[in-house]
Amino acid sequence: MQEILLKKEYIYSGDLILVNYEHELKKQISTYNLVQFDENHNDILIDYNLNLALQKVLKKINANDKIIPVSGYRTYNEQKKIYDDSIIQNGEEFTKKYVAFPNTSEHQTGLAIDLGLKKKKIDFIRPSFPYTGICQQFREAMSYFGFIQRYTESKENITKIASEMWHMRYVGYPHSEIMLENNLCLEEYIDYLRNYEYGKSSLKFKNYEIMYLKMDKEEYKIHIDNNFMVKISGNNVDGIIITTKRMI
Repeated sequence: MQEILLKKEYIYSGDLILVNYEHELKKQISTYNLVQFDENHNDILIDYNLNLALQKVLKKINANDKIIPVSGYRTYNEQKKIYDDSIIQNGEEFTKKYVAFPNTSEHQTGLAIDLGLKKKKIDFIRPSFPYTGICQQFREAMSYFGFIQRYTESKENITKIASEMWHMRYVGYPHSEIMLENNLCLEEYIDYLRNYEYGKSSLKFKNYEIMYLKMDKEEYKIHIDNNFMVKISGNNVDGIIITTKRMI
């Protein structure tokens, strides 16, 4: 049996952190895990695991020269400048719909990337990524590699962000597939996982089991069977999500 020590500070880091208008980024990420998208886009930094998965999707659908990265990781100051500039150029109503206020932007986590169809002219705020052709092929493949489309029209009342067909969020597998199959946005998924409390029940999906632990103490020790690999992520709200995979 594996014994794993979980600390309250772990709430604020990991692939499943929820960053939105209600839950600000409380812990600035370590840039140690950031990498360049590729040598041709060395100004775009993203999380290492995101990039690894993204390159696999692009290779699978043969889209490396058709889909390009538009925006990845942003510092607080970069996000503030984009927000302030958009207020001046586009107005307050547009900006509140399409640009997150500093510290409520997923781009500050390194776990989000805006993608665009390769064109001569790219709109930085709203790049073209239609529900057709190679872009739709990307959407149809991405959940198997850990991605979700973060903001959709049907969930605008929950996310408070207008539909952004270009904004992809890495949450990791199997969470991406579970969310897709159950039509859950990240806010809903975080709430959904509270039904599977560590020590009482687990969400079973293929050879995975997922549990939620509310961190109402500074530390917890959990015990996981040696036959399982374990991945830990905070939810940036109140607890930790434990994802285990049975070794076959």
